[in-house]
Amino acid sequence: MSFTVAIVGRPNVGKSTLFNRIIGKRISIVDDKPGVTRDRIYGEAEWNGKRFTLIDTGGIEPTVKEKDIILNKIKQQVDFAIDNSDLILFVTDGKDGLTSTDLDIADILRKSGKTVILVVNKVDNFDSTKIDNEFYKLGFDDVIFVSAIHGLATGDLLDKITSYIIDSGPDNGEEEIVKVAVIGRPNVGKSSLVNAILGEERVIVSDVPGTTRDAIDSYLEVDGKKMLLIDTAGLKRKSKMSEDVEYYSMLRALSAVERADVALLVLDATEDISEQDKRIAGIAHEAGKAIIIVVNKWDLVEKDSYTADEFSKKIRDELNFIKYAPIVYISAKTGQRVGQILELINRVMENYTLRIKTSVLNEVIREATAVTEPPSIKGKKLKLYYASQVAVKPPTFCFFVNDINLFHFSYERYLENVLRKAFGFEGTPIVIKPKQRKGES
Repeated sequence: MSFTVAIVGRPNVGKSTLFNRIIGKRISIVDDKPGVTRDRIYGEAEWNGKRFTLIDTGGIEPTVKEKDIILNKIKQQVDFAIDNSDLILFVTDGKDGLTSTDLDIADILRKSGKTVILVVNKVDNFDSTKIDNEFYKLGFDDVIFVSAIHGLATGDLLDKITSYIIDSGPDNGEEEIVKVAVIGRPNVGKSSLVNAILGEERVIVSDVPGTTRDAIDSYLEVDGKKMLLIDTAGLKRKSKMSEDVEYYSMLRALSAVERADVALLVLDATEDISEQDKRIAGIAHEAGKAIIIVVNKWDLVEKDSYTADEFSKKIRDELNFIKYAPIVYISAKTGQRVGQILELINRVMENYTLRIKTSVLNEVIREATAVTEPPSIKGKKLKLYYASQVAVKPPTFCFFVNDINLFHFSYERYLENVLRKAFGFEGTPIVIKPKQRKGES
């Protein structure tokens, strides 16, 4: 089990900046507005050969009012992080000094019984005894002064963190983890779907579009297979982004697709397929990711025996470039058919990583070219000498030909259909690359 470190503190003390500094990547959104980090953000860190999981949390407001739903849920998220961490980094602001909120948080953390490192951030002058005396009053044994934005003393902090990690011996290598990005327009139910799959509220769910601003990682294991679910911010057109933070959220969602194996494209069953749906689907397709189309809110649709078939036909017409993607109709709210998604993920991953023997592949291609001969242009005929699979994720095939200029798109599509008919490849795009054989012109 990974050693887990949670970063907690009041809003705007630099928790996300510290998280990004430790992880070494710009994962959490950094913004001057309090409350930008709403959900728990997970990341893996390593220092001197010791690995740990770092959790960035929303800022605590201990006296949050019940009517303020978002702030109340932030506190729930932080409480969860405290309960599920081995070590807590309590971040305060060295420029602001101690506040009443800091004192309240200190009381919460002392009652938790967890090991706490007090991190005084935004300290550029380490000779200030005034700061030292003020923060030592909180009574924590470990107090470290840092400047996260400049990286000052973060090495000392990492030394202290890793001193609490018991070395479990040599790393035998990471297990294969299937990475699944949940993508779609705002308010289609992505976070609700993640929660339904996980069986716990790990991602904040709200009826307000855009609640999930960061890409949130959640780990689960199903039938011995490990998965990483990445819940992403709802993608919006740039023209509709009124805040810089929303722009960076979109970039993060695109990044989540890039690091995923499988994309769950979530559609709203109560709305027509939009241009934005098409654009999001195109992002996953162009990135070469396996895709599953998840039609959510199916419980809200009035149905007869033809409804699903008609909706599927509409999807195939509107999203004709991902006809390979299976479709599942679910309700994240009721849990209807949510279990089928996990089965589909395993199935499309098998296809996404499927390798075809060269001899079998070429036998199929020979039969295909006998049925439909390669095209000719101005009297010159395309010749296919042989093919080989050169990659997976997605399956990629190289066709050696006499002239790549004769390799027409229509014949490429024909060969793709032949491969799909012979080997399935449900849920995954196929890449076909013509290559001119040496000596041909």
